[in-house]
Amino acid sequence: MKSLFTPPWWAANPHLQTILPFIFKVAKPDVFRQRQELPDGDFIDLDWLGKPLNGDPILVIAHGLEGSTESHYVRRMLVEAQKVQLCSVVHHHRGCSGEPNRLARSYHSGDFDDLAFTLQQLHINYPDSPLYAVGYSLGGNVLAKYLGYQQNQSLLARAVVVSAPLTLSACAKRLESGFSKVYQSHLIKRLQKKMLAKLDNHNLVAQMPLNKTELQQLSTFYQFDDKVTAPLHGFNGVDDYYTQSSALSLLKHISKPTLIIHAKDDPFMTEAVIPAQDELSVAVNYELHASGGHVGFINGGWPWKPRFYLENRIIDFLLTNTKVFNTKGDTA
Repeated sequence: MKSLFTPPWWAANPHLQTILPFIFKVAKPDVFRQRQELPDGDFIDLDWLGKPLNGDPILVIAHGLEGSTESHYVRRMLVEAQKVQLCSVVHHHRGCSGEPNRLARSYHSGDFDDLAFTLQQLHINYPDSPLYAVGYSLGGNVLAKYLGYQQNQSLLARAVVVSAPLTLSACAKRLESGFSKVYQSHLIKRLQKKMLAKLDNHNLVAQMPLNKTELQQLSTFYQFDDKVTAPLHGFNGVDDYYTQSSALSLLKHISKPTLIIHAKDDPFMTEAVIPAQDELSVAVNYELHASGGHVGFINGGWPWKPRFYLENRIIDFLLTNTKVFNTKGDTA
């Protein structure tokens, strides 16, 4: 079967696929913010586009590491969902909506409790509404973990996982080499900035696992996750965090229709994220494309006005019962 995604000649490079969408964003839609208080005293913010009535389908969008409603892929998804009259809501991870979260802890790749809380609140407020979800990168791994753990108890009718780092240790190692180090450096600096603000907060500094000097010496995800992410979230070091938080082993337990999309040339990934056929449940459609970069998948237009594959594919999968793929070999 022929792949549904083909990059234009000018966007064959994985780094162009990854970077150009960041540069040429669509305009941010006019969203409505809802603050959601969490059981542990913290909060997360939800950004709504549309006001659903009970019974209307709702799309929940989970962004990637240090993403938000400002992220290029989130903006595009909101715009395209609105075109088909699908109400959508962005689930921000803690501290990602433009305001620091209250606790020393933050969010991480394996923490699906906040997402589960959001889905439960939506189910309570809109009991007759089908719930859909799309998760990108870190948000995709979080979504896959939720689906794999909850199985038939999942509140989602259908879901899509895009460019997810399903094997975290391999992805961390990948970002330490070649041009991928540029992405790592950019994201590490953003994470350090947030942690520095917490170290300046007299209510939180005693709970932080390191000081400012130690924080500023961290230059890789492996170091950051070992010294910050793991201790802040109750893991016994970075390897324990990566093992417990990677979603790959849970794909065989997913029972709700789920589409997973990867690109072989993703500069954030290695082949370790690619599941074998026996690691996928019958509910999972897996698309592995030869190219597409990281949350890129430009399939037309021009560099200053690219067109994208993802949004139409996501909407098609969520809103129809048509099964287009359940393979990985023929799209490479």
